[in-house]
Amino acid sequence: MKLWQKNTDSLKEVETFTVGNDREMDMYLARFDVLGSLAHIQMLESVGLLSSDELVKLQSALKEIYNDIQQSAFRLQPDVEDIHSQVELLLTQNLGDIGKKIHSARSRNDQVLVDLKLFLRSEIEAIVNTVVPFFELLQTQSEKYKTYLLPGYTHLQLAMPSSFGLWFGAYAESLVDDLITLRSAFEVVNKNPLGSAAGYGSSFPINRQMTTDLLGFASLNYNVVYAQMGRGKAERVVAQALANIADTLARLSMDMCLYLNQNFGFVSFPPELTTGSSIMPHKKNPDVFELIRSHCNRIKALPNEIMMMTANLPSGYHRDLQFLKEHLFPAFTTIKNCIEMAGLMLSNIEIKPDLLKDEKYKYLFTVDLVNQYVMQGAPFRDAYIKVGIAVEDGSYMPPIQKETPANPHQGSIHNLCNSEIKNMMEQVVRSFEFDKIHLALENLLK
Repeated sequence: MKLWQKNTDSLKEVETFTVGNDREMDMYLARFDVLGSLAHIQMLESVGLLSSDELVKLQSALKEIYNDIQQSAFRLQPDVEDIHSQVELLLTQNLGDIGKKIHSARSRNDQVLVDLKLFLRSEIEAIVNTVVPFFELLQTQSEKYKTYLLPGYTHLQLAMPSSFGLWFGAYAESLVDDLITLRSAFEVVNKNPLGSAAGYGSSFPINRQMTTDLLGFASLNYNVVYAQMGRGKAERVVAQALANIADTLARLSMDMCLYLNQNFGFVSFPPELTTGSSIMPHKKNPDVFELIRSHCNRIKALPNEIMMMTANLPSGYHRDLQFLKEHLFPAFTTIKNCIEMAGLMLSNIEIKPDLLKDEKYKYLFTVDLVNQYVMQGAPFRDAYIKVGIAVEDGSYMPPIQKETPANPHQGSIHNLCNSEIKNMMEQVVRSFEFDKIHLALENLLK
């Protein structure tokens, strides 16, 4: 069955080529297609395109389909092209001509659009719910290991003292900014395109604000041409937000691979979290972090893939857009898995204490010595030259370190500002207002 089919069948080769993997990808959209239809038919009844009796019958049948989807009892039949066709076929088989009325005042174009928006909105919430526990773990570890000093590097050369408190806290704050960009993507996604039809609106007296409210959207895409042009843009914006999270995870993973290396020797993990070698009995490989790094680097390429697939497209719908689903949809599962695996690893990390007591790290404290001379009244440049000469002629001795310097500035080793970072994260998470969406969808399914 095809919603567009009239009296002539497509050549089998054409059908196979054009459908591609769309049937598999449409299973991601199944429950959202039903939600969109539930809102659409309620609106159709309100403007006189369905009777109240027809509405009740359609609502009951759609909710049965929704329950089948939720219980994994829903499948696309072999001769059905997509999720939209399957739902309409089931309604028609069950209700006869009433089922055929469901497509009034919409096109498969805006049906796909609203499905995508609902799917992306749901996946963004799932990402937030996965990031938050990982953020909390990073903060917990930051406090736990705030006294464990760590060499800081620039250009991969010894630079200044850092700490594992700073290291964990840095990635926690990075996630705050990542969720800020995800929040921006959410704003783009949380607008209703339903009613734009094929991209040029409808001559029926439809009520687009009503479907917007029923589906819990914050607003709607007002201009119907732009609503259709939003296909591709929404996916790209979301992919960029995912890429930001992926970049945080990839860098964290690279750090862990280095720190586990015997030449660094900063951290270790229980044997069951590492892998071995088929030939070298001593090996404990950081395969989890290596795979997180690779998965995340692929996700970082995703916005560019989407950009290139939509390059040079004029306004209106084009079949090129079909491919965006198979590139973007699996990325949500991948990024969630990566976050959860990083959390598993960092929950079980073992950190070597007293790292900086090793003689090879003595030059980390040159800046501290310069600053001591400055505090005694020396001009900074003179103090810098004095310490530099001492390093070159071998007379340099690292200064005696105080446990906690007076008035440490915000965000430094002795003043991590974890509570301030936590407040920022809580503020960002609250701004999504997922509860409003939940309430709207619960009412739609009553």
